[in-house]
Amino acid sequence: MDDQRNMRATTALLLRAEGYTVFEAATGEEALAQLGSGSIDLLLTDLKMEPMDGLTLLRRALEVAPRLQVIMMTAFGSIESAVEAMRLGAYDYVTKPFKESELRYRVERALERARLQRDVDNLTTDFNQRHGLSALVGRSAAMRELTTRLFRVAQSDATVLIHGESGTGKELVARALHAHSRRKARSFVPVNCAAISESLLESELFGHAKGAFTGAVKSRRGLFEEADGGTLFIDEVTETSPTFQSKLLRALQEGEVRRVGESTALRVDVRIVAATNRDIELEVRDKRFRQDLYYRLNVVALRVPPLRERLEDVPALAEHFLERANARSPNPKSLSSAAVSHLMSYGFPGNVRELENLVEQAAALAEAHELLPEDFPLRQGRMTPAHGTPSVAFLDGQGGGLGRSAQSGPTLAQVVEEAERHAITQALERHGVDLARVADELGVSSTTLWRKMKRLNLRPPSELARE
Repeated sequence: MDDQRNMRATTALLLRAEGYTVFEAATGEEALAQLGSGSIDLLLTDLKMEPMDGLTLLRRALEVAPRLQVIMMTAFGSIESAVEAMRLGAYDYVTKPFKESELRYRVERALERARLQRDVDNLTTDFNQRHGLSALVGRSAAMRELTTRLFRVAQSDATVLIHGESGTGKELVARALHAHSRRKARSFVPVNCAAISESLLESELFGHAKGAFTGAVKSRRGLFEEADGGTLFIDEVTETSPTFQSKLLRALQEGEVRRVGESTALRVDVRIVAATNRDIELEVRDKRFRQDLYYRLNVVALRVPPLRERLEDVPALAEHFLERANARSPNPKSLSSAAVSHLMSYGFPGNVRELENLVEQAAALAEAHELLPEDFPLRQGRMTPAHGTPSVAFLDGQGGGLGRSAQSGPTLAQVVEEAERHAITQALERHGVDLARVADELGVSSTTLWRKMKRLNLRPPSELARE
């Protein structure tokens, strides 16, 4: 807007010729009324006006439309007025008289910034919808405690260490932390330490210079730099070596990283969220994890409960996963009450990930519209009530039933181990030597699969074939 009619008309004519939709206003109040429509991306205003000057209009306009881009125009250009306008939120400043090409360029830049801001807002909204607290399905006491604590710590920049078994949704918790933090408009960058070899992990996180090692044909930014201003999620942090842990500790302490092969450190502003499925305090006691790094990471601890500790959330979770599966299918399904009861009798050694796989499998394979108990073939760990006391029923290697009471039955660790053994064995039978497909079906990394096979004394089919 401009209080000089000729100036307004000339500028509007120029911008309309460029294809822009232009609204004219003779006073600040008139401009504010038009801004209330919410359809204006850029305000071009004079600085010296009566009765409302440009700086007053700038302040009030940004109250009405916080995302508005503002370019100040004045014939009385000075450093002081430019600084004040920019301090109050103006995007740019131009001194009259100006060339038409200069105005076109500044308007184009301002509108490009407005477009980028809309894209960021849309992505942020989408991220919040998919990864906010509403994505943490469940109303059990354990989940209410987790979400309450998560929301409180999300408001700060405190480093967070997430504890939880595999399949409980630790990355989902980390994304929810980011979605409710002041960094939500910036990047959330995840890295799984168990999925990357030790030799590549340092380069992945810190970056490398050209020629730093064989194959480094060009310089590369690390994930710390990618996450600058945002959140870096370091999953399976206990899978790293003491040597790497010392480098990670230095990066956290100094707030800077040094690319492999370079001597210059780069400052980064990153919030760290780490996660582990191990007993990290035991790892520290056994000297497998540095104590000083543990204290640096464990500023705030969040524990994600296993599904067996919140079975009352199974119905809501099952409905949530079925809704997602229905969105991808031309034949939507529904859950019967019998199927829900069937699922709630299960111990879920694979946690939420196992439930998700069960629901997706049932939705894909069931012929009837309504899913029944037989559509959910449960393996080990089924819990059935007996005189008010839960018991465990599971299958032995020959498929025979071995029922034991809660008092004389196997420990929970034994049930989980047997479930892992059975799941891995069945997947190996289906996929043979293709361990990548085995790991993908089980929802674990190849490194984690090898570690579990070694612990359970399970040999790859390729080794057995050579005997």
